[in-house]
Amino acid sequence: MKLDTYLADLEERIDIEEEERIAQTWLDFADLRCDTPYFEPRRAPHPPTVEWKPMLINDALESDEGMVYQQLCLISDVLRRGGGDMLCLRSNFGTGIIPGIFGAETFIMPRETNTLPGSRPLAGGIDAIRRILDAGRYDFESGYAKRVFTVAELYLSKIAAFPKLQRYLSYYNPDLQGPLSLCEATWGSDIYADVFDEPELVEQALDFFADVYIDFTKKWHALCPPYDATHSVEWGCLHRGGTIIRNDAAMNISGEMYRQYVAPRDQRIIDAFGGGVHFCGRGHHFIGHVAALRGLSCINLSQPDWNDMEIIYQNTIDRDIIIFGMVPEEVERATQAGRPLRGRVHCGASQAAWREEADA
Repeated sequence: MKLDTYLADLEERIDIEEEERIAQTWLDFADLRCDTPYFEPRRAPHPPTVEWKPMLINDALESDEGMVYQQLCLISDVLRRGGGDMLCLRSNFGTGIIPGIFGAETFIMPRETNTLPGSRPLAGGIDAIRRILDAGRYDFESGYAKRVFTVAELYLSKIAAFPKLQRYLSYYNPDLQGPLSLCEATWGSDIYADVFDEPELVEQALDFFADVYIDFTKKWHALCPPYDATHSVEWGCLHRGGTIIRNDAAMNISGEMYRQYVAPRDQRIIDAFGGGVHFCGRGHHFIGHVAALRGLSCINLSQPDWNDMEIIYQNTIDRDIIIFGMVPEEVERATQAGRPLRGRVHCGASQAAWREEADA
């Protein structure tokens, strides 16, 4: 595989005026200057000049070059169909990047599912967590954590000869999850009982994984800085701040438990980088506490149909916290129901939620 062939194709297809326009519309949206009912960016289609063969995720995992190519395919597709995403890529190794540092076994999905790998909880459960906390050490040179950086280094070396790619492609944060999700991934589902039996240990673990998240992100930003001093790109969407915390595990706890256990650790991360919170599943029961995080700029949710969206909107867009990556079906529903979206909702499923998109 000759990456230079595909990089040259992207370089040729990028229209500077078009990318400057797209970037400015995203900045206006992120900074609360969108003057339309909702935000739905598009660019003119730019078809490829070479053949791009799709690569399954399992194949991309096998080599750093394969991972770069698979991510470039996504960018080619955005240009081909005239999508409104910011052009971006990442070291795409799934949710097990940080758990793997501590010995969590990687779980590779069947090849035909074309789905990112996960990880299994540590053998020993709570005892393994005690050992991790007692040791207090972590090494970003193991497993997928190491490859996150080597893939990025390969990409950065390859684009040195392509000025438009350097300017208009963002290499964004790997999937670091968030303190609660990392506790669940390493501890296992017993954490939901142990939060009552061992609350102090749970708090120590949440603090520890917040530290890991912050240190990893600082190391990452030293190699791949955010879009600018106050914005970054995630899943093709530009937002204020430098990170998006994944809170998929928070659907399993009450809003009060989120406030007591998770919010203080999420606040430390937002204080360090600025940014927002993502969650899959139902989140209207804790969204009020998420919205109370100091400096929170945005949220992303994957299943609006599982939520009371009026509660979501009251705690986000009505408080000038934008929502990016909203599926078009929900934008249409809200608009038809007469719910003002106030220019604070991005219409277009982000790359956080895999879905088929019709060609433009």
